[in-house]
Amino acid sequence: MSIISIVDDDASVREGLADLVSSMGYQAKTFRRAEHFLKSHWLRNTSCLIADVQMPEMTGLALYTALVDLGIQMPTILITAFPNNDERDRALDAGVSCYLTKPFKKGELIKCIHSTLGHAV
Repeated sequence: MSIISIVDDDASVREGLADLVSSMGYQAKTFRRAEHFLKSHWLRNTSCLIADVQMPEMTGLALYTALVDLGIQMPTILITAFPNNDERDRALDAGVSCYLTKPFKKGELIKCIHSTLGHAV
């Protein structure tokens, strides 16, 4: 079973995303901070990462960059309530799979997960 890790400092967002991911048949692992995910034993077993852009101490884009620096190729979906076109462009240019603005439709995230993991939509 594919593992999707969710990193968001908002508990309600983490829980909602975990419920959605689980309903799709994936195993969801949640983390309140990017540093917790980086130190977890789930790091190397994660098939896809969903991370909030704006988090204390380490942003979602900084987390993605840290993964790249560690040599970990992990499909990543960034989500944000504070969209910024320059940041979105930087993230996508860096290799982030999807960049979604909250609130997004459930179908948008499902489409991103499927395309990221290589499933037909």
